Amino acid sequence: MSEPLDGVEVRPYEPGDAAAFWELKRGFELGLGAGTGGDDKLSTYEAKLTDDYRKRYLSWVERCATDDPGCVVVAETASEGVESGYGEDATLVGYAFALPEEMTYIWDAAVLNELFLDADYRGTGVADELMAAVLDHARSQDLPLDRIVLDVDEANGRARAFYERYGFDHWGELVARDL
Repeated sequence: MSEPLDGVEVRPYEPGDAAAFWELKRGFELGLGAGTGGDDKLSTYEAKLTDDYRKRYLSWVERCATDDPGCVVVAETASEGVESGYGEDATLVGYAFALPEEMTYIWDAAVLNELFLDADYRGTGVADELMAAVLDHARSQDLPLDRIVLDVDEANGRARAFYERYGFDHWGELVARDL
C-alpha cells in the first residue's frame, strides 16, 4: 500500500461537504460513462445528473451518514495555513461510501457503493486511506457474512487492479436490464 499524502485527511462526511461532494460524485458518474463504455453509456450517465437527482442523492447521503456514522468518508486537502484541514480553504479530493448496516442484507455483506478520487490524487496513497476507512467501518457492522462486496466495470483496469491489491476476488457477476 502507498504512504498517505501529507496534507490529506480522511474523515467522516459532514453536511457542509455537500456541494464539493456532489462535484466528486459527478466526476465518478461521468468517469464511469466515459471510461468504461461508448457514447451511449456516457450519455446515459450524463442524462441522470439532473438537479432533481443531485437533491435526492445528497439527501440520501445525508440520511446514510446520519444513520450509520462513518459509512461515508471524504479525503480533504488543506491549503497552506490551514492546520487541521477543516478550514474554509480545504478541498475535497475523494470519497468512499459503504452502504449503511441496515442495507447489508441486500448482499448479506458490507457493500462498497462508491470510491472515487480526483485524478490528480491517484497513486498518492489517498485511495488506500479511503479503503482503510471503509474496511474499518465494514468490520464494525453486524454482517450476515464477514465480507465486503462491490461492483467494478471489467473495462476499468485501474480500479480492478486496486481492488485486487486488497484481495477482492471475482464473486459472481452483476447483470442488468432496462425497466
